[in-house]
Amino acid sequence: MLKNRRSRLARFFEELKLNAILFTNLPNIRYLCGFSGSEGALLVTMDAAWLLCDSRYTEQAAGEVVGAEVRECAAVRMDTVAALAVENALVKIGIEAAHTTVAAFRMMSDKLPGIELVELGAVLDEIRRCKDQAELERLATVATLASQALHTVLPNIRPGLREVDFAIDLEFEMRRRGADGLAFDIIVASGVRGAMPHGKAGSKVIQSGELITIDFGALKDGYHSDETVTVACGEPGSRAREIHAVVRAAHDMAIEAVRPGISCRELDAIARDYIRDQGFGDYFGHGLGHGVGLQIHEAPTLSPRSSVLLAEGMVVTVEPGIYIPGFGGVRIEDTVVVTADGVRLLTSAVKQLLVF
Repeated sequence: MLKNRRSRLARFFEELKLNAILFTNLPNIRYLCGFSGSEGALLVTMDAAWLLCDSRYTEQAAGEVVGAEVRECAAVRMDTVAALAVENALVKIGIEAAHTTVAAFRMMSDKLPGIELVELGAVLDEIRRCKDQAELERLATVATLASQALHTVLPNIRPGLREVDFAIDLEFEMRRRGADGLAFDIIVASGVRGAMPHGKAGSKVIQSGELITIDFGALKDGYHSDETVTVACGEPGSRAREIHAVVRAAHDMAIEAVRPGISCRELDAIARDYIRDQGFGDYFGHGLGHGVGLQIHEAPTLSPRSSVLLAEGMVVTVEPGIYIPGFGGVRIEDTVVVTADGVRLLTSAVKQLLVF
């Protein structure tokens, strides 16, 4: 499996005449060799690979890494890279420019004299765009876990409950069901705070009649889930119901349109145009969605600026929203996988307007 993933690097070796690629971005390292540590590097050639780590991770790497030799770095990691370059006659190495600081680049240049460093941009991360079957299984597992946890704790919603206390209940339930942690800080935005798309759970007390946007996700085995529901505490007003209905319709229309070959821009426009036609165009400012996998936000991006075509195996969110300052907001989000003939939902929380 991991060997098949590394085969996606072939075009970089061939087109740019590289001898090796040095990876320092941890999600890419985990994707290519299985290492889950918090620090390390991976040097890959067409025929071999080396995972470089310090003594804190040597034993862990020995049990995780597949298809690469583990080299413990006693001092400066780039010294080990330099030694490998000499051993294997490497003269042209690709680097992850999008994930390399100026200081790190200077060290690479100093430690690798006479070696041409080729800057590879964010395009290198695109090797992870289409998920293989093992990844899809992990994404389905963590999405199901999170959705079920939400439905367990939703009945806790009541007037007088603090947003942060609901977030704590939800995190505990996801962890109880096997999550390794949170995919991101849970968003619980009630009442007027719902106008903030990233309104993290705070000390605000939920009041009767308010809408509550809950954006949450779990992390398990390196993979993330992402899902949003908007519910009501007590009976909501007619305007709140109208906004929820518009967002729900935009969400459903976009998901029905997901298929291989549609561009991210076209998919975004389906939801965006509908929201605009209903009179709320000024209140939907962010893109329709993003890829999900070893990172909570990864390629592709569903936005008016993206011409990327969806392909089988891509996993993306569909999350239209309306955010009205002084009133509140609604967002509804599912994570979906693009299939050969359409789409399959990974998340499963109910998206109708539930009243508690």
